[in-house]
Amino acid sequence: MSRKRKRLAFLVLGLALLGGATAMVLAAFRDNLVFFHSPTELAANPSLASGRMRIGGLVETQSVVHEDGSRVSFRVTDGKTDMAVSYDGILPDLFREGQGVVAEGRLQDGVFVAGTILAKHDEKYMPPEVAAALKKSGHWQEGGDSSSLAGPPPAHFR
Repeated sequence: MSRKRKRLAFLVLGLALLGGATAMVLAAFRDNLVFFHSPTELAANPSLASGRMRIGGLVETQSVVHEDGSRVSFRVTDGKTDMAVSYDGILPDLFREGQGVVAEGRLQDGVFVAGTILAKHDEKYMPPEVAAALKKSGHWQEGGDSSSLAGPPPAHFR
């Protein structure tokens, strides 16, 4: 084998290894990414509910039921559709009816079984996808100026 062919072989092998490593990293990220879906999106497309995911919206008024121990059930709504959520654990301090919430878990038999509950952390900031879903459903209530929808995070998060 000539020198040129050896260099070309090493170059091709190096590019193949680099491509393989890149594919493995992207595959690992894809498995760890969890996207936000509204109850209406899940009702319209049940195939979205495969594996671990996030569902978000508002905690429906008068839907929170504290069961045995630390088990809580409630309903999440986006104004059009609502979905039952079951959670076993300690709720965040900001969790309450009418409050924005994102639950992370799996859909089982029509009930979303959450492993993590995230409550809205600041009145002036809301994740852009939550604000967009609430606006789209017509359930968004303007809290003064429109800059509070999805602006930069508060100063203590910068």
